[in-house]
Amino acid sequence: MNLSKLKKLTGDASFRNFYRGKKNILVHCEKNKKSNLLEYDAVNKILIKKNILAPKLISQNYKNNYIEIEDFGDLTVFKKFKKKSTNKKIYYKKILNLLVKITNIKIKYKVPNYSLKKLLDESNLFLDWYLPKYVKSEKNKILKVKFNKIFKKLLNNIYFKNKVFVHRDFHISNIMITKKGLGLIDSQDAVYGNIAYDLASLIDDVRFKTDKKIKNFIFNEFINRNKHLDLKKFKNDFDILSVLRNLKIIGIFTRLSVRDKKNKYLKLIPHAWELIEYRTLNNPIFKDLNYLLSKNFDRKIRKTYEN
Repeated sequence: MNLSKLKKLTGDASFRNFYRGKKNILVHCEKNKKSNLLEYDAVNKILIKKNILAPKLISQNYKNNYIEIEDFGDLTVFKKFKKKSTNKKIYYKKILNLLVKITNIKIKYKVPNYSLKKLLDESNLFLDWYLPKYVKSEKNKILKVKFNKIFKKLLNNIYFKNKVFVHRDFHISNIMITKKGLGLIDSQDAVYGNIAYDLASLIDDVRFKTDKKIKNFIFNEFINRNKHLDLKKFKNDFDILSVLRNLKIIGIFTRLSVRDKKNKYLKLIPHAWELIEYRTLNNPIFKDLNYLLSKNFDRKIRKTYEN
């Protein structure tokens, strides 16, 4: 297949490249084909079976590193929200309806478990990639041990077990506006995990700034749809997962720059820091974490994103 004859689309942070054909999207990937092609298609099929709009597989040629999927167009909720006239609350209500459908999916045997070890490994991406940029090597090992101890303590304080289907990258850049309704993309990393995780991804979205009023609106709307939840325990899990997720994101964006020469994500790091500060401020469960972060990453560092 001659990819040069197809229109290349803006890609995501994975190893995949997207091309628009006459009717469909061609997804090309030579690295990590299992997750980026096979698992992507497998999760999409699960979503479709549960009446959730996801790209259908049109054809596949794994041997030649590509699959062909349904074209949802170019309009994400993120793009829609860039227009000031957009009523965001209406869309967030629709998004939360979608999220509730996702959390009700029951097919545990087909997706991995979001274990505490996996969550810890992801949090440690902050230590593996971002920490070395600002902390000298002789101090690096000591800090890694201290941070790791705090991460483990926070994760051990999580209440809710892994009982719901989690998209794992549930934010408005991955939600498409189509004629059929809201469609979900970039689903290959789905797991069975904590009910607060996808909500934290949506509310504390590093790509899109929202004020306190909107954050509280989304949170309360979700609680209204899940009245069975213990609010105090849920908020505890939400805060912990949001903070650790954004530390992970800082690590991933740094890795994308250092390893893959993808520097465009660096500009999002200062907002990730802002989200971490917002959730940890005056919250006693983050006392030890705040101490280490403030001691080693001052405001100047947090506002910096040069490669």
